[in-house]
Amino acid sequence: MQHITASELSQWLADSSKKSPVLLDVREPWEFETCHISGVKLIPMQTVPLRVSELDPEETIVCICHHGGRSMQVASFLERQGFGQVINLTGGVHAWSQQVDPRMPTY
Repeated sequence: MQHITASELSQWLADSSKKSPVLLDVREPWEFETCHISGVKLIPMQTVPLRVSELDPEETIVCICHHGGRSMQVASFLERQGFGQVINLTGGVHAWSQQVDPRMPTY
């Protein structure tokens, strides 16, 4: 599994010459409502096994959670399911709020 920092992900998303990854937020709906990165797909961690068919194993997927622990577990699960390009956002949305968007609410 690969890892990416919030700053690196921000630069990637801002680079129109690169294809953007699928941003998979695995937090709970209440967490998502509190704050989220624009353009993410919300699939709470507990529902990923049931909803894995909603994801394309050929796409690059960046898994996101609050601090990076749950997203790392989901990324590992996706790799075991045959997904080839799975990346974990180190530090999650908390790191995003500190490194990229200080206006983002934290919890």
